[in-house]
Amino acid sequence: MTVAQEQPHLKRVLGRRDLVLLFVVAVFNLNVLPSIAANGGVTVWLWLISLLLFFWPQGIAVIELAHRYPGEGGVYLWAKEVFGDFHGFLSGWCYWTNNMMYVPTVMLYFVGVSVFVLGPGHESLADNRVFAMAASLVLLALLVILNVMGLGVGKWINNLGGIGTFVAAALLMGLGIVIVSKFGTTISWADFQVPKDPRFVLNSFGVICFGLVGLELASIMGDEIENPQKTLPGAVAWGGVLSGFLYIGATMTLLVAVDKNSISVLQGIVQAVNHMAKQVQVGWMVAPFAFLLSLSIAGIGSAWLGGSARIPFVAGLDSYMPAWLGRIHPKYATPYAALIVHAAVSLILVAVNFLSTGNVQASFQSLLSLAVVLQLIPFLYMFGALLKIAFDDGFVRGHYGKGTLIFAGISGLVTTTLGIALAFFPAQQIKSVWSYEVWMVGGTIVFIGLAAFFFFVYGSRKAARKLEARSTVV
Repeated sequence: MTVAQEQPHLKRVLGRRDLVLLFVVAVFNLNVLPSIAANGGVTVWLWLISLLLFFWPQGIAVIELAHRYPGEGGVYLWAKEVFGDFHGFLSGWCYWTNNMMYVPTVMLYFVGVSVFVLGPGHESLADNRVFAMAASLVLLALLVILNVMGLGVGKWINNLGGIGTFVAAALLMGLGIVIVSKFGTTISWADFQVPKDPRFVLNSFGVICFGLVGLELASIMGDEIENPQKTLPGAVAWGGVLSGFLYIGATMTLLVAVDKNSISVLQGIVQAVNHMAKQVQVGWMVAPFAFLLSLSIAGIGSAWLGGSARIPFVAGLDSYMPAWLGRIHPKYATPYAALIVHAAVSLILVAVNFLSTGNVQASFQSLLSLAVVLQLIPFLYMFGALLKIAFDDGFVRGHYGKGTLIFAGISGLVTTTLGIALAFFPAQQIKSVWSYEVWMVGGTIVFIGLAAFFFFVYGSRKAARKLEARSTVV
């Protein structure tokens, strides 16, 4: 008989409340807001366009594809089922590797915010490369340990992050309302018009699309959701509505509180709260607010670290990457090898970027922009899958009808392509355009090239194993 090896089993521990909080933490990322708001009121229109033409179609795609192809892997599994093995691997690879750069930006943002917890006079520590590296390493190690212990433990960091996000956003917007009602605002209609030189604004569209991804994250952990067919649609809807409201409200508050030319990409949120709190004589609340925001940022890091590590785990099981990446912890039943590799590569990338830019804020923006490009590539597959399913001669209705899938597919595909292209325009924090473009173009080519290398090297090994298994008879 043929000898079969039993696949590792993961635990179903995520309920609807956990998923809603996970979506809020993953989608509503306060760390991208300052770099967007720094481009002025015109970004509010970009938010509305992105919510309508990218975010809503994303929710439709996630619900439809999770309904048709349930299981662990999400964007990896969907692209694999619809377009074939290589496209599935490339989709999952880009999703994973983008998070290798995105997680370090979360760590840097954590550093920029957490120094306010120490009290006045410590803000400059965020620009100290040694301190930023050390603090990032400590937080990264803590998140890896908690996620290795399992989503049953790690999800509480996500949940605390979700609660911290709600409270921090409520305080931010509440202060904004008080300031406007007492002192009015200096914002005029001119602030919402497209500037004469729109180069820096163009980069914002890609970052906004990047900021709106995350609804697909839970599906990557499909085998760890309790009753996913029933739980996922409602959680996606609630998570999407709450995240969209929070993004627009928080962006408007930043514009009210801080001049766009003074917004720091690392400390903009706390800057706004500090400025508004002093105006209404409640300066004492800055440190508690920074603490809540730090919790939120830690939750964001935990959600993306834990979720994206499932991609190499599944790829390891499929033998497209080293098989040991598919190992699970004997005690906690978690993909510990993939988690550790993810953290190690993230640390190397942030160190290299620090050395090349010599500036914490420029490093943050460079890492974020390349993460945008790699993150959005799987969404080309996701929206393309909707169109392929809808135009198939043997189309069978899933969760949505053909017309809905066509609208979501076309709208999402166009906005995703635009977001990728515009990410190559440098943000205003970038001082050397040449270095930035080399980083962006070179990084994109290198990571896609590595995907092809791993797929074809380990793919050939997979074929050899299948042939050997067929010939093994006991």
